[in-house]
Amino acid sequence: MENLVIEGTKYTPEINLDVQKGSFKFKGKSYPENTFEFYEPVQEWINQYFTTNYSDKKTLISFDINYLNSSSIKFYYDLFEILEDSSKEGKDVVVQWIYDEEDDMALEAGEDFKEEYEDLNINLVVK
Repeated sequence: MENLVIEGTKYTPEINLDVQKGSFKFKGKSYPENTFEFYEPVQEWINQYFTTNYSDKKTLISFDINYLNSSSIKFYYDLFEILEDSSKEGKDVVVQWIYDEEDDMALEAGEDFKEEYEDLNINLVVK
């Protein structure tokens, strides 16, 4: 399985999914023109990752997202569902939701995910 790296743009986050390290990083803003098209390979990659032996080790997912449009929020809820299901299956999944202490909306989004996905280890981390 190959790593997946997507360069960030003004409208899309930088995404680095490293299979060997068990490290997923999402950083930047997310309001792509076609959210489904942009995130489809990411979701496919993550689904494949959690069905391989690579996911038997600890997986750390870092989100440093400072803006999500409504269609991106839908993708992130779907993604957190995959992460929570994997955690329930015994996978060691840890999420870091990174936010700027001045950004109440980013903090609120992290709190919403933490409340919605109680069976997922989500840590809110101030930059």
